Amino acid sequence: MDNTQQMINMLLQPINQFLQCETPDSWIEEARKPENLTALLVDHCNCELKASQTAMFMVRKYAVDKPSGAILMAWAKPYEDFVYGGKSRSTTDFHDKKNGLLAPLIPRNDFAHGQELIDKMIRLIKEEFHHFEQVLEIMDKRDIPYSNLHAGRYAKGLMKAVRTHEPATLIDKLIVGAYIEARSCERFAKLAPYLDPELKKFYISLLRSEARHYQDYLTLAEKIAGKNIADRIRAIGIKEAELISTPDDTFRFHSGIPVMAVCSA
Repeated sequence: MDNTQQMINMLLQPINQFLQCETPDSWIEEARKPENLTALLVDHCNCELKASQTAMFMVRKYAVDKPSGAILMAWAKPYEDFVYGGKSRSTTDFHDKKNGLLAPLIPRNDFAHGQELIDKMIRLIKEEFHHFEQVLEIMDKRDIPYSNLHAGRYAKGLMKAVRTHEPATLIDKLIVGAYIEARSCERFAKLAPYLDPELKKFYISLLRSEARHYQDYLTLAEKIAGKNIADRIRAIGIKEAELISTPDDTFRFHSGIPVMAVCSA
């Protein structure tokens, strides 16, 4: 076994124990088809930006005041202008922004875990912005245009399991974030062997950060709860597994069993 495979196995061991089902083979079979590569990359690109936006929302809502929130919004503006405003991009549009904020973020006094939430989420946001750019660059090389695909059922389905009172809402959203990152990591690893050399190398390169993101989300959820949250992890995990292992008529990076696979069974 080479060093790369050893690294993959080491990263995936806790993730496979955390997830309550594996990605079905039928999804892998659909994802590896050349005709689905465009949808896969475009959705992956969108997922990276959504991950950064979700983390940024948590920081703004729970951890910082309005001035710091405005600093965060300024950091995200070039990305959102491109995605939602239809603006063209040059090589410097994003790179000038991704490595840091315009000023330090000040944690609010009324949230004990504010600084830790800031530290972990800002690192995650930086990495997700970078991954977003990397996928865009791969798409550019392949003449795949960016498009803002409508979301599949996965994230919305997970959010239905989130409780509606604080701090339970934040705790559940962090657990949801952990499942999304863990599933991404698992799918990168499962799909990589079937991809061309460039994409295989890229997807393997993402494993370490995705594995850390899932752990960061879980660590924060446990600290903020201040008690055992195994029941909530299990409940949300059951919902996540249901979304992954049931028929889904929309092919996305986090979609369930392709409907065409069900029809042909």
